Amino acid sequence: MNASAANPLLAYCLDVARRADGASAELAIVDTATKNRWLSRSAELLDESVEEIVAANRKDLELAPSYGLTPAAIDRLRIDRERLTAISNAMRDIARLPDPVGEVLDGYKRPNGLEITKVRVPLGVVFFIYESRPNVTADAAAICIKSGNAVILRGGKEAIHSSSAIVKCLQNAASQTGIPRDAVQFVETTDRDAVGLFLGLDKFIDVTIPRGGESLIRRVAAEATMPVIKHFDGNCHVYVEKSADLEMALDIIENSKCQRMGVCNALESLLVHEEVATKFLPMLRDRLASHKIELRGCEASRLILPEMVPATEEDWGREYLGPVLSVKIISNTLSAIEHINHYSSHHTDAIITNDLIASRAFTQAVDSAAVVVNASTRFNDGGEFGFGAEIGISTDKFHARGPCGLRELTSYKYVVQGNGQIRK
Repeated sequence: MNASAANPLLAYCLDVARRADGASAELAIVDTATKNRWLSRSAELLDESVEEIVAANRKDLELAPSYGLTPAAIDRLRIDRERLTAISNAMRDIARLPDPVGEVLDGYKRPNGLEITKVRVPLGVVFFIYESRPNVTADAAAICIKSGNAVILRGGKEAIHSSSAIVKCLQNAASQTGIPRDAVQFVETTDRDAVGLFLGLDKFIDVTIPRGGESLIRRVAAEATMPVIKHFDGNCHVYVEKSADLEMALDIIENSKCQRMGVCNALESLLVHEEVATKFLPMLRDRLASHKIELRGCEASRLILPEMVPATEEDWGREYLGPVLSVKIISNTLSAIEHINHYSSHHTDAIITNDLIASRAFTQAVDSAAVVVNASTRFNDGGEFGFGAEIGISTDKFHARGPCGLRELTSYKYVVQGNGQIRK
């Protein structure tokens, strides 16, 4: 008896992965018009299935308290007619984006007459593990199919009924438009062991993308036998350099921290040049007062604002995802760069300055996926970058970095055209 026959869960995972692998081979040669028809038909079926999807979502909402979800998490889980319309419209938006597959990246002719072309191609099969927001189910499927990849969706158990209802619409649309039905599959089991089994199937799965808490991502990185595009935490910094327009700095800090606190590109740690700290910190306190932000400061900053909570070493590297901001006074731009490179999660870090030399030094030396000058950290986002959609924001350096849109879900190959050449 083989291992899969003795282990029903392994047999299930193998079946899903094999079918995805077969679908990816078919999908690789599907033209743009067919993919766009699938996106449009999926959007129509989502709109037509609002009652069924809302009913499925109601089951998830009824179970949510038993999973210990916070009110904010329950709100993210909720689907109503308006939110479902936003999901279907997002699919229509992706249909309007350029198809990256087949794009010629480079081309040249060798002295021996060989014509060499570098062409963008899909990655293959994507195993996507994500949190409980059901809209991510449709977004991830849409961006994977548009970029020519089959996708295995492993959502959180908190949204299993909602996600399953959404995937049913996407699969029905596939059957109606010429897309392989198995190009979009949803892992129906909530057994946590299934994740580990999928991570061992590198023969069929080309890349894994985890989107969730740090413990999940570290587990995936440790266990995966295929490449992983990782999105670690977002400990994002803003550095107020001595030449900064302080009113501009307040606007940027308020937006970076307070527009949405529970997201990866929100501000978590503020650095202030010592020459402007005495003037700026009271302004900062007053600006953030209405948002009830707790400031945790270094010794020097607490001499200016004694009401600050003393910051600990842990605070400098922490992603709060809430109404807390660490504050440190810095002596110069080099010190700010060193602090950020040491404590940052390499997600998004910004400088507020009117000094071109300081700006250039910061953008060249800060080792993060996005380095921002005189703007909010909240702009590190696929939509804001003009990518249309994203499957996550990578803090890796390989294969993708920053917002992962359609192009980041592709690789390339070389097509070599000859007329009988042989190597001597």
